[in-house]
Amino acid sequence: MNESAVELRNVSFSYGKREVLHDISLRVQKGDFLAIIGPNGGGKSTLLKLMMGILEPSDGEVRLFGKPPERSGVAIGYVPQETAHNVDFPITVMDVVLMGVLRRRNPLRRYGADLRERAVDALKRVGMESYAMRRIAELSGGERQRVLIARALCGDPQILMLDEPTASIDFRGQWEIFELLEELNKTMTVIVVSHDMGMVMGFARHAAYVDRTVVMHTIDSHTRYQIKRQLEGREGHYCGAEFWQDMGHRIECTEECRHA
Repeated sequence: MNESAVELRNVSFSYGKREVLHDISLRVQKGDFLAIIGPNGGGKSTLLKLMMGILEPSDGEVRLFGKPPERSGVAIGYVPQETAHNVDFPITVMDVVLMGVLRRRNPLRRYGADLRERAVDALKRVGMESYAMRRIAELSGGERQRVLIARALCGDPQILMLDEPTASIDFRGQWEIFELLEELNKTMTVIVVSHDMGMVMGFARHAAYVDRTVVMHTIDSHTRYQIKRQLEGREGHYCGAEFWQDMGHRIECTEECRHA
């Protein structure tokens, strides 16, 4: 049996008296690519924060490689939702990526050559090394997202977790981000929250549909190939709800869906 990177056992979570997630059990194998999809307000981001140990469940337990998050010692690379807030702040791409190595730095010293080399290597992995000295404000949304991924990679993560990494990015930018995540998945576990179930299901190996409870499904290589073909054939759109309906689940199209 493959090793579990993340496991939730009978997990529930509430904000005050409002239960957001109910009795969720799921297992993410080491090296998996999991998509967390579902409607707005369904609990996707909450589930991701429980996996990271940012939130504690009201009931049940979370394990990272068999241990509670606070005792696991697992390196997690986290990419939050990208926003346009403070993009005019005079900071370079290199400055942003170096934030990912803060824990490795002696606070009494400047960034050493080894840490800068680590940052450059991370930028190379996401194809942004030539932008190192550009101001972050000069980049497109997709380029900024690549920089945030590079920042997360600086910590040599075993698991890369991303929350809506392609929000407000055009189709080509979304495609390039998911191609990058597909490549990174060769060396680490990837878990991504996405509002666009069509796009992410063309790249992920498993999908968790979250709407207070969770429905899990495997996306085999043939299905991923077919979804990618439909994405290109429909000018950047694939109705992910069709997939789940074919599996026997009653799931409606999202508001963004253009499926007739």
